[in-house]
Amino acid sequence: MQYALLICTDQTTDEPPDVQPRVLAWVERMIKDGVLVQDQRLSWASDATTVRVRDDEVLLTDGPFADTKEQIAGFVVIECADLDEAIAVAASNPLAGIGAVEVRPFWAEG
Repeated sequence: MQYALLICTDQTTDEPPDVQPRVLAWVERMIKDGVLVQDQRLSWASDATTVRVRDDEVLLTDGPFADTKEQIAGFVVIECADLDEAIAVAASNPLAGIGAVEVRPFWAEG
């Protein structure tokens, strides 16, 4: 089953300098283990454009949908046997130690 890991960090503070090498090592380990399907870092939340349609009018807002301290900084798509394995993979991500990793299964039809 595929899961999305939404990587959330506080984009107002600097990452510890050792985080990126640990994240890259984690990515390599997930590739080797056959778990990683895709990963992508996102631009800052301040670069976002939020789109809403109300009464057939397109409304644009600069910035993120929600004004919160932690923003989605990236995502990872993983293939796991079950939710327990997906949680273990998420917990092993170094960014879980400085932010949060939300685990979401892909929408299942039917």
